[in-house]
Amino acid sequence: MKLRRKILLAIILLVFIPVIVMGVVSYYNFSSAMEKKSNNFYWISLLETDRKLKFALNEINSISNAAITQPAIQQALKNQDSIMTYDRKQEINNLLINHPMITSFSLYSKTNLIYQYNSPLSYTDMKHQVWFDDMKKAEGRPVWSGPGENGSAETGKPVMIHARIIKDYYSLEDIGYLVIYVKPDILDQVFWESATLKSGDILLVNRQGSIVFNKSGGHIGEKVNFPFLSDGFHQDKDYYVDSYQHEKSLITFLPSHNDQWYLVAVTPLKLIRSESVSIRNIAVILVLFSLLSALWFDQFFIRRLVRSIISAVNGMKRVKQGIFVPIQSHVERFDETDLLIDGFNRMSQQIQELIQQVETEQTRKKEAEMQALVAQINPHFIYNSLESINSMAVLAGNRDISKMVISLGKLLRISISENHELITMNMEFEHVRHYMNIQKYRFEDRFEYEIDLPESLKSFMTQKLIVQPIVENALYHAIEPMEEKGYIRIVAQDAGSDIIIDVIDNGPGFDQTTLLHLGDGNANGMKKYRDSGVGLKNVHERLRIRFGGRYGIFICSSPGFGSTIRIRLPKIMP
Repeated sequence: MKLRRKILLAIILLVFIPVIVMGVVSYYNFSSAMEKKSNNFYWISLLETDRKLKFALNEINSISNAAITQPAIQQALKNQDSIMTYDRKQEINNLLINHPMITSFSLYSKTNLIYQYNSPLSYTDMKHQVWFDDMKKAEGRPVWSGPGENGSAETGKPVMIHARIIKDYYSLEDIGYLVIYVKPDILDQVFWESATLKSGDILLVNRQGSIVFNKSGGHIGEKVNFPFLSDGFHQDKDYYVDSYQHEKSLITFLPSHNDQWYLVAVTPLKLIRSESVSIRNIAVILVLFSLLSALWFDQFFIRRLVRSIISAVNGMKRVKQGIFVPIQSHVERFDETDLLIDGFNRMSQQIQELIQQVETEQTRKKEAEMQALVAQINPHFIYNSLESINSMAVLAGNRDISKMVISLGKLLRISISENHELITMNMEFEHVRHYMNIQKYRFEDRFEYEIDLPESLKSFMTQKLIVQPIVENALYHAIEPMEEKGYIRIVAQDAGSDIIIDVIDNGPGFDQTTLLHLGDGNANGMKKYRDSGVGLKNVHERLRIRFGGRYGIFICSSPGFGSTIRIRLPKIMP
């Protein structure tokens, strides 16, 4: 992808897309906040509506409670065979028809109609009403049935029905039924005072999903399918968004004081989100402005910047081919691009001068190397000389000198003639063995040594000359000062992905202070330890430089208990 397109894409990703995301997030957050605010408003409105509904219905309940305990009704139901006198009818009327919302009532015994006021409902018809079974289960408590559930709304004469069982005042046995018909105006008064948003509505719904009543007056008696009406419904929030009357709406619900009813507030979602339109429009304007800004930035800045960079790249290609031609700036702008071109021109000029200097120095270096080769001592001269000394020692019968010369020759061959930095573990330990053989002639019987290299580790590669300096350190600084016989053990062991080599001696060891100052050039009067530290430090740093910080040597020593120098290096296959 071209640089100009990359920069434009970066601007879109860093500016354009964040603006879109910010606008979308702001719009939906504000809409969500408006939904919560509307829900809180409706929840308070529903709570107040239910309180007023309870108060209005309790007025009728109070009249009913007082009437059914009066002698006129109690005796009328107990003495069914006696004739209902005019005075008793008036007395019953005075008990029940004293509220402006009560239009009629019926008084039934357990078998037939005893007395009715403006209510033509027979006993048989009463038993087939939808509220009859609920009245029987209520055990004397009043049962309410609204216009949308008792069928009165369909006839065009909506009415509220209050029904209850009448019990004997003394024995509490069922002796009859009382049905009171109440004007639906009682619900109109309650719901009319309910606070709603524009186009919003408040419903009174029973558990069967029938709309008992609603503020707008429409859809009474229709069936609805709200999720909270189902058994086992559980939801943390008391509102949700769903479709109602083919329109997506915010639905807030509240259980009524009557356990058979729910109060439901319905508000079209477009009404709530209409207040978020301004935020949406601002977001769209910002997106368009960001897009125009990106295009303007590309046209008047990125294009010029990329042109300068392309000129610099073409100049670099020419330099790579050995052509040092200055770059000409298209437009003088006196900004960083001019500094870039100017810097590149000066750099290419300096490179050209340096190349000429290097060529001159290389010529001189080759001449110096030729002179050094003439004076160089051929290593084969040393090997041939050692072979001659070995032959003379064999002819003279001195086997010790012969063995020592052979070991020295092999030692020098590994140290000098090996061109590779890495050698096998077997070769490294063989080098140590020849070194120890030579030292045995020097120290005679003052020490013994042991070398243990498992067969499985012999073929792994290691850095050259890392064990011999440690062994040399043990000989000169541990074994040599001892009066008794010394012992050095060199052992290699497998450590998973690493190899551990331990050089163990039974020398005098050294204390913590000496350990801390190993390799320190300021160790006063401690020359032998300083020399020891230099050798150890040299091996340690070579290993760290070659293999990394987790490798190197580790020193463990204590006065009178000898020393152990551990070398850790990685397994390297040949």
